[in-house]
Amino acid sequence: MNHLLCVSGGVGSRMTIGNVPKQYLTVNGKPIIAYTLERFDSHRDIDAIWIVADEKWHDFIGEWMRKCGITKFRGFAQPGNSRQESVKNGLLAMRENAADTDIVLVHDAVRPCTSDNIISECASVSDDYDGVMPSLPVTNTCYLSFDGKTIGRQLPRDQIVAGQTPESYLFGKYYEAHMRASAEYLAGCRGSSQIAFENGMKIRITPGSRDNFKITTKEDLMRFAKICGGVVETVKLD
Repeated sequence: MNHLLCVSGGVGSRMTIGNVPKQYLTVNGKPIIAYTLERFDSHRDIDAIWIVADEKWHDFIGEWMRKCGITKFRGFAQPGNSRQESVKNGLLAMRENAADTDIVLVHDAVRPCTSDNIISECASVSDDYDGVMPSLPVTNTCYLSFDGKTIGRQLPRDQIVAGQTPESYLFGKYYEAHMRASAEYLAGCRGSSQIAFENGMKIRITPGSRDNFKITTKEDLMRFAKICGGVVETVKLD
């Protein structure tokens, strides 16, 4: 089976609009997370959907899943103190329903424009690999700064890629890596694949897409609103 683990526990600290986490902002009358869930629910290679989200948003998400006809939802998990701890909580929620040989696709709730092709690539983990990560080539010259003020050294641009989600993994190996990790280690992770390759998992790189952008800034939000032909609205919980 192929499971989507949709990470929706963030608070959107880099973009504030009405004190609402960005994944719950509505564009053209629909919250961003609903666009993301629809994309995966309709894909033939996805069998189950799990969502990491604060409990106060469960009813809101559930209402929109009913409106959108989401049929593959299986359960919620609570956010952790870091993104990767949230992923761990999601894996724990999935444990009784996922076999070690199943595939889990970890995806940002605020990345609603993922293509069917990227989902298919990530859902197909071959025997030679333990996971798949879509990525983009880096087009700008890159430097390393040790103090945040001066250039330390130049980095080889042709050896650097920018990762995207969904990132996919063999469930058993990925689960065990999280069970061995401390909270401090998880807090220091800067991407879902870090814990995988640092635990010996072999991750295949597949082409990503510039259309598969993450809504992080207000500019990103306006870009998505333009794609949808709608306007951005905030929501309020009762």
